[in-house]
Amino acid sequence: MSYLDQVMLHEIEFEVTRSSGPGGQNVNRTNSAVILRWNLVDSQSFTPEKRLQLLTYLGPRLTRAGDLLIRSEESRDKETNRKRCFEKLEDLLEKAFFVPKKRKKTRPTRGSKERRHETKSRRSDVKKTRKRIDF
Repeated sequence: MSYLDQVMLHEIEFEVTRSSGPGGQNVNRTNSAVILRWNLVDSQSFTPEKRLQLLTYLGPRLTRAGDLLIRSEESRDKETNRKRCFEKLEDLLEKAFFVPKKRKKTRPTRGSKERRHETKSRRSDVKKTRKRIDF
């Protein structure tokens, strides 16, 4: 299950505006850029703990009113840009809720220690052969 499934769709608003992307003269006539607006502060989609986690991660991207704005204008098609906004939101949610695995402390094996000492002694022997011998 993706995190986007938990977001209540009635909380999301879309705006369309003129795009600066590809399209030539068509850009000047059509509103194909899409802006997704989601008020994270008032959202009821997640538990308070999850919402706090989102606010912490997405805090710098929020407006003063607590809105998250995601803009897409890669395509000339409004619907494609709308889908791209959802994809970007999904990526942000996955990154916000990602918890890295705890590192297990391990010790080097005897074999790895021996190999390391062997390479060190080999290197030492190479350097010894470079030294000038005094008679």
